[in-house]
Amino acid sequence: MKVTIAIHRQLAGVSLAAVATMALAGLAQAQTAPAPQAQSIAPQDQADAAAPRAADIIVTGSRITTSGFNAPTPTTVIGEEQIANNAQPNIFNTIAQLPSLQGSTGAATGTFSTSSGQQGLSSFSLRGLQPIRTLTLLDGQRVVAANVTGVPDISMFPQLLVKRVDVVTGGASASYGSDAVGGVVNFITDTRFEGFKGNILGSITKYGDDETALVQAAYGKSFMDDRLHLVLSGEYDHEGGVGAGDFGTDLAGSRNWYRATTLMNTGITNNGLPQFNYRDYAQPYQYARYGLINNGPLQGIAFAPDGTPYNFNYGSNGRPTGTGAVTNCYRGNSFCEGGDLTGAPGSGASLKSKLERINGYGRIGFDFAPDNEAYVTVNVAQVKTNNQPSPGYGRASLTVQCANPYLPQSVRTACATAGITSFGFGSSNASFPDPQVYTDRKQYRFVGGLKGKFDLGGTDWNYDAYYEHGITISDIRVRDIVLQNRYVAATNAITLNGAIVCADPVARANGCQPINIFGNFAPSASALAYVAPHENGPFQHTKLTQDVASLNFSGNPFDLWAGPVSVAFGGEYRREFYRVNADPYGAGVSPLSPNSPAYPADPLLNAQLGSNWAAGNYKNGRGKYEVYEGYVEVDLPIFDSQSIGRANLNAAGRGTHYSTSGTVWTWKVGGTWDTPLSGLRLRAVTSRDVRAPNLSELFAAPTVTTLPNFNDPFRNQAVQVFQNVVGNTNLRPEVARNTELGVVLARPEWLPGLSLSFDYYNIKLSGVVSSLSADQIVRFCFEGNQAFCGGFQLDGAQGTNFVNVQPFNLASWKTSGFDIEASYQWQQPLGLPGSFTVRALGTHIQKFVVSAGIAGVDPVDQAGANNGATPDWKWLAVQTYDSGRLTLTVQERWFSDGTFGNQYVVCQTSCPVSTGNHPTIDRNKMKGAFYVDVGATFKLNDQLSIYGKVDNLFDKDPVASPQTNTGLDVNPALYDTLGRIYRAGVRFNF
Repeated sequence: MKVTIAIHRQLAGVSLAAVATMALAGLAQAQTAPAPQAQSIAPQDQADAAAPRAADIIVTGSRITTSGFNAPTPTTVIGEEQIANNAQPNIFNTIAQLPSLQGSTGAATGTFSTSSGQQGLSSFSLRGLQPIRTLTLLDGQRVVAANVTGVPDISMFPQLLVKRVDVVTGGASASYGSDAVGGVVNFITDTRFEGFKGNILGSITKYGDDETALVQAAYGKSFMDDRLHLVLSGEYDHEGGVGAGDFGTDLAGSRNWYRATTLMNTGITNNGLPQFNYRDYAQPYQYARYGLINNGPLQGIAFAPDGTPYNFNYGSNGRPTGTGAVTNCYRGNSFCEGGDLTGAPGSGASLKSKLERINGYGRIGFDFAPDNEAYVTVNVAQVKTNNQPSPGYGRASLTVQCANPYLPQSVRTACATAGITSFGFGSSNASFPDPQVYTDRKQYRFVGGLKGKFDLGGTDWNYDAYYEHGITISDIRVRDIVLQNRYVAATNAITLNGAIVCADPVARANGCQPINIFGNFAPSASALAYVAPHENGPFQHTKLTQDVASLNFSGNPFDLWAGPVSVAFGGEYRREFYRVNADPYGAGVSPLSPNSPAYPADPLLNAQLGSNWAAGNYKNGRGKYEVYEGYVEVDLPIFDSQSIGRANLNAAGRGTHYSTSGTVWTWKVGGTWDTPLSGLRLRAVTSRDVRAPNLSELFAAPTVTTLPNFNDPFRNQAVQVFQNVVGNTNLRPEVARNTELGVVLARPEWLPGLSLSFDYYNIKLSGVVSSLSADQIVRFCFEGNQAFCGGFQLDGAQGTNFVNVQPFNLASWKTSGFDIEASYQWQQPLGLPGSFTVRALGTHIQKFVVSAGIAGVDPVDQAGANNGATPDWKWLAVQTYDSGRLTLTVQERWFSDGTFGNQYVVCQTSCPVSTGNHPTIDRNKMKGAFYVDVGATFKLNDQLSIYGKVDNLFDKDPVASPQTNTGLDVNPALYDTLGRIYRAGVRFNF
């Protein structure tokens, strides 16, 4: 007899057999509930299902582990079968499709970045609150971060051993501690796996790129009469990524959706017309592919690949004015519409980072007594990524001397005629090598623990104790980025003793070699080594360590009139540490980084402050904090009768002491009511949750820049100051109030194949960590806010004035909405063998209001702004037919139309005055997207299956996400940027 389970936000501690069966049902919504209420079981199976099991399942919505506990916090459960049917090279891709996950990062995000260090970092974001506010666990345990922001990398988890993934869509800080503001994602592995299984997957896009090869294998065996358990797994994944296109509008492969769409800024706010205009084919008029004179009497002369001068083709019928502006174009952001786009760099960024990951995992457990185990786990992983953030080197503010010997004679003659000796110049430097960013993350994680049961006073208690030590080593290298002052020196050439050399004698003495920037003339090897030293490019070496000691107990100490009282309590110690060292060209040697390595002597470079690279100016730093915490959670049965149903009250409290910010308290109170109506449940929970500042916010590696004309409001004069961007050890934890109300109809007697749920949520987050500009910090102090007066000095001698730019607990966020889930399962549909299941999950964001906490800055509702991660509606629907041997799956992913930003005022004529808070715009609509994926699996026998899948079947292109620059105007956090993908593979299990 086949057993099927559809658990819709109501799973409790259920048996191993029940969860294994649940996985066959695929994607499910779950909330802790008694197993019998969560199942549709044939009569002959009921007795077996009700029998006690050797091990209870811990569902992540609560720390209570006893079967029958009903927790009020909604939890989505994704089983093995759903993970397998989705056929992804990284389990992250499957989980990130859930509608409640908004703004997660992966290999297709962050590819435009040079300096973030988060390229290819797979991390989850619940409710659009960013990955730093989602707690990700492995078997209920914390994982060492892969970045100083504190988020782990899912690519480093032992993915083939994952039995299920619990996604708690509500605040869980009282149960699990800091970071669980948006919720918790918990990966549950099969610690008792026996046998040998594997998975081989290959994939490629329609455009012939992102070739992927995945090989996974796992082995498990028991010894000593099933008391000793050994589990091993390993995997290798190579994803070729999608590289950059060329300058202009040409993307990688034959993709043709890029239009260089930009919000053109007229720079005029009060003429009755919109300040911003949505336009395709934005042409920057400050530079061209091989050089453009952009200021002075010769403005408009560009250079062909062979160096021949020609009149640049400005869009919009533009004409250069000789003063840097171009008529009929957009002065506010220096764009024309159309014309010569060959030098625009937007299409020259990778669409997806190349990624290679290797993962090894081992676990050995020994049952030293019945239902008691000692275990050790070791996880060693490495993830390498590569992306191109932009092509060439864009420089729009270069001054060229008319005497430059590389300049064509006709231009030198025109200089003489115009009576000038120099002119403004901009170039994309397309002859330069394209910058490349390489990241290499290595992780070593060790866990030793004890778990099991014991009897105390006639009551069974569960315990779980573990110690975890994790290390992440992260290296970032950037190749072919220029040192800006050296580039300027190399472009300023003269003729000396019949040879072309750098004009600056100091630069010549330090190895300067001249560069011809008037055409497609690649720099010589020696010139390139001087301008962009390949082996000494920007570099950052980071070490992060995490130590966790945790002890937890749970049990049913006594019974009340309505059933047993369940209790969980425990404590935890955690230490987080990081150290980062950077190259001296970027880090410099300053009082803020006294341990910097020796700086290469070069008078053209800033030895003290560093920041000499065009991008990738990493800094040195270190920091640590410690955490001590304890919690108690109680489940109290209120009533249990056939006439009024069953109700439970759940409450939890946690006290946490941070070495940096003191003590903070979190709590939750909620309850569930299983009504007398068949399958109908009501639930509610409210909680106080926190996110502690991470290592980056507390101890950010300092960045120092010079502000030469800073306005001192105290003396009403301009002064030179050093701007020190540093962390703030006085930051306090962010505090959230999270409320959820829900109703569930789960397999009622009158229609046992049906499950429905509706959950409303409301989150208010205060004290959000955010930063101010140097000008804002000084101005707020000047206006009387003493909180900002201790971080700057403006009355010192020349060279000692400074402003510390730090993060503060300033902003507040408010978001609300609801989740909907519906499913139905038919057995033997149309007389066919097997089952047919339809399931849909949706999230509607009613509001997502971000308040900067700054006087004069209005709050902005980001709900429905599709250039971010919070669309109004997001749905995932899955239809699955399973005959026992053949499984067919169709999946739809959809999100609604939106805007570029809800702060804009749309108008065509008679526009109000455009302001910073409410700028005017001629168009503010961004279409949503609908994607269809299809897949099939065929079991050749009980041990061997073959499968195939097509993602984005109709090759749906992304829509433009225009900004006010010519970057790659696309939002990979929402839209599919790769196109149709073909996948095929084989699975075996012996």
